[in-house]
Amino acid sequence: MNTPTVLSGRPDGLPQGLSLAQKAIHLPEVQAMLRKLSEYNLGIFMPHRHEEQSGDFQPLPDELTQVESSLRVSFEPTKEIANQTDRFLPVGWLWRTAGAAPVAVCEMVSGALENCGKHKMLRGN
Repeated sequence: MNTPTVLSGRPDGLPQGLSLAQKAIHLPEVQAMLRKLSEYNLGIFMPHRHEEQSGDFQPLPDELTQVESSLRVSFEPTKEIANQTDRFLPVGWLWRTAGAAPVAVCEMVSGALENCGKHKMLRGN
């Protein structure tokens, strides 16, 4: 696994949008939003992925969704994931033009979305 490199021109090594997210978490208005979200067992996360060769942080493109399946994370086309609501449980959202949109999901075992009780695991677990 590669160690993320520091991107030139950014003191924190992050692309501008991700650097903004890191700074914003300390703002009083964001802290107030986090406090309110926590009343619903929700939190704040920074949607991102990593460049395959360097490991550099990158913003998560709209056309990709972060997928956790069998204890592994991958990035799949959003259009494909959005059409499989019986298979994937949304666990992270962003505000898009049309409202809240899932950007991170967990793959559930077949039929488990009715009770959301079982996450898809590696075989033998």
